[in-house]
Amino acid sequence: MKHYDAIIIGFGKGGKTLAGELAKHEKKVALIEKSNQMYGGTCINEGCIPSKSLIVQADKKEYEEAIEQKEKLINKLRQKNYDKLAQKELIDIIDGTARFIDNHTVEIDHQEQISADYIFINTGSKSIIPPIQGIQEAKHIYTSASMMKETQLPQHLAIIGGGYIGLEFASMYARYGSQVTVFEFNERLVGREDEDVALEIQHILENQGVQFKFSSRVQEVSNQNEKVVVQYSQNDVGYIDHFDAVLLATGRAANTDDLGLENTDVKVDQRGQVIVNEYLQTDVPHIYAMGDVKGGLQFTYISLDDYRIVKDYLFGKQERTVNNRGHIPYSVFISPPFSRVGLSEQEALQQGYEIKVAKIPTASIPRANVDGKPEGLLKAIVDKNTDQILGCVLLCERSEEMINFVQLAMNLHLKYQDIASHIFTHPSMSEALNDLFNAVQ
Repeated sequence: MKHYDAIIIGFGKGGKTLAGELAKHEKKVALIEKSNQMYGGTCINEGCIPSKSLIVQADKKEYEEAIEQKEKLINKLRQKNYDKLAQKELIDIIDGTARFIDNHTVEIDHQEQISADYIFINTGSKSIIPPIQGIQEAKHIYTSASMMKETQLPQHLAIIGGGYIGLEFASMYARYGSQVTVFEFNERLVGREDEDVALEIQHILENQGVQFKFSSRVQEVSNQNEKVVVQYSQNDVGYIDHFDAVLLATGRAANTDDLGLENTDVKVDQRGQVIVNEYLQTDVPHIYAMGDVKGGLQFTYISLDDYRIVKDYLFGKQERTVNNRGHIPYSVFISPPFSRVGLSEQEALQQGYEIKVAKIPTASIPRANVDGKPEGLLKAIVDKNTDQILGCVLLCERSEEMINFVQLAMNLHLKYQDIASHIFTHPSMSEALNDLFNAVQ
């Protein structure tokens, strides 16, 4: 049996970056990936990179041309990721499905067995398939990953789930020309956001042609010729509609089902997520979990920060943990993008803060009008007693860049007046932060 210093299961952001770091420290590494189409992980191949490629082309190119451009991009990035590690003598890239035999041993494709002093689980997550009658048998049912491989634009697209992934795809496909209908179980969109923000998102997407079916439950799907027949209830009334395709956007689950963790002392929670401590160690100290597989925020940049925590634990001062990451922003790439960091207004009130709130329309920003992108709003929540920024919501063009500045200010414990008086370039979207924080009352 071949023995390594480290086995990494999964070629995602955290795993691939850690592999390079371990090799730099003269460690022999086995990097196992079950598919040669997944070098680089979900983000590059099935997630943020292909979806953002399609999103940015939605107002510029025809759908088939955009799909072709997307494929060229991910093939290039996939090969680049492979080459970067394959050239390192201390790294063996192994194509195959890994399964634990015990706490130190992994079997590949039920054949070869290898062992290691350290093992890192970086297997990511997978789309949840909801228990809808006919969902496994019907044709033209897609996950976000498989949907982006389709070269033909669906004339009428149903999206089951009005969460962040569903909204990104709704905005994107509507702008390519699809008639999009979103089925949302709840009474409104994105329940973790403030209602004024959720309504503005709904208004923007409806202006793009998206239709929403709130308080709805899809009960059965089937096929009639090449159409998908969707039977659903809305406010306890039954309906039937026909679509060219159905996209499942009902969340993601940790990819642990086939890992053989039952053969180890590694514990998972009720959702199948690997349980880790603040240093990302499992109940077996030499087995770590990184990225989506451990639950929590499912972002590529969190997986990268997981690598930093592990690196610091193995080779540094053991100061970085999951508890001192600071404030973590996120963006949803509808058009215009929606970005947030910190608490919402409703969350701040629920936590007992006395707050001051500022809100301005995107239409008041000179650069937004120059770009012809006046829809949206900007909102800030401030602690009334300390003037510390508690949260910020940016629903405007370039918000995915602007939010990082606010995050840095919050992590540095700056007061809202520091942003209100900061000098920004003009005309830029960032200078809107002057107006927003000057409007705090």
